[in-house]
Amino acid sequence: MHMTEICTREVATCVRATNAHALAQLMRDGHVGQVVVVEDCDGLVSPVGIVTDRDLVVRVLAQGLDGEAVTAGDLMARTLITVLASEDVHDAVWHMRSHGIKRLPVVDERGALRGLVTADDLTSHLAAELSDTARIAPGVGRRERVNFEPKVAPVGVRCVRG
Repeated sequence: MHMTEICTREVATCVRATNAHALAQLMRDGHVGQVVVVEDCDGLVSPVGIVTDRDLVVRVLAQGLDGEAVTAGDLMARTLITVLASEDVHDAVWHMRSHGIKRLPVVDERGALRGLVTADDLTSHLAAELSDTARIAPGVGRRERVNFEPKVAPVGVRCVRG
């Protein structure tokens, strides 16, 4: 299954200059734990970073920094890992495991933001797949009993050999 079928399409976004206070408000208002930092390049909105609620707590609040002075550009990681919209679940899991991350912006072949997939999204999807797989075995047994029961003549009917 491709990422476009699993990812969240409505993503909270900001620009590099957005301050930490505004980031916290975006997260609160959107009920999300991350904001994707984007750049607009000739009408193409591309992700350049992510700021998480943990970034705000550990790198701003715990350090006693001014939430108006620290920006998304200051908080985001320098390297952003993304997943292509055409990639599948296993590719996304590989990216997350390889880089030790829980969130991946989903981009198209031009690099434009198409959504966001999280480890929770992948876990829910894979759990549903496993649940569907678990339902296969009991159904097979019922099907075998119905389709392969021996044909026995009803009581009182004689079989005539010809």
